[in-house]
Amino acid sequence: MKIASWNVNSLRVRLPQLADWLREFEPDALGIQETKVEDDKFPQAEIEDLGYEVHFTGQKTYNGVAILTRGAQQEVSLNPGGLNTSGQVRAIACTLENGVRLVNIYVVNGQALDSEKFQFKLRWLVDLKSYLYHELMSHPRLAVIGDFNIAPGDADVYDPLAWAGQIHCSVPERNALAQILDLGFYDSLRLHRQDAIYSWWDYRKGAFQRNQGLRIDLALVSNALKKEVIAAGIDQTPRTNTQPSDHAPIWLTLSTGA
Repeated sequence: MKIASWNVNSLRVRLPQLADWLREFEPDALGIQETKVEDDKFPQAEIEDLGYEVHFTGQKTYNGVAILTRGAQQEVSLNPGGLNTSGQVRAIACTLENGVRLVNIYVVNGQALDSEKFQFKLRWLVDLKSYLYHELMSHPRLAVIGDFNIAPGDADVYDPLAWAGQIHCSVPERNALAQILDLGFYDSLRLHRQDAIYSWWDYRKGAFQRNQGLRIDLALVSNALKKEVIAAGIDQTPRTNTQPSDHAPIWLTLSTGA
């Protein structure tokens, strides 16, 4: 079973690219972030025509998340743990047909360390930790995917010295992520590879062409699910598209099918 995550940075702009990628990569489940579309304008029919069931929750211009699956989704939550009650739509969850609980999140960017948005990011991460703690009690086989807006370590940053203490790489953010991992989660990509590989590149200054990126899109798996992860990676090909998202899709493969 292939599970993937992609911050599409506007679904309406990127829908043709998403459709092409779904046909080629054929994930069994995909979480998308930054859909930036209100629910009544979501392209549900177009996605269903591609062979996917889809559940979504969004808002105009900002944020928005969705889960696409080849099989049926159960126990769908459009506001898991109350994480969307801030007026910012950043989380959605469902249970897949193979029993895996899938949580798809778009963590607050945070803007700058001296901003209120950064403090909101840290509070949101505390709320996320609390929610995931309780989810693990009910769903031991749990996967958390999405744009975390945090590079876990220096190996996930093209220039650790230049980014030291900056947004995405600061000690408070990394500590907040570490506390979530301490609940019993593993970074699925690092279970299989340790090289420098990135999922996000700034649009400016030819960052992608220079491979000056960060790995801020993550797929975490619970201890009970860890043994089922047989591969994980990042598909950087969509970043070469004309008018691409600034993020590339990430993925993991489980030994258990849908």
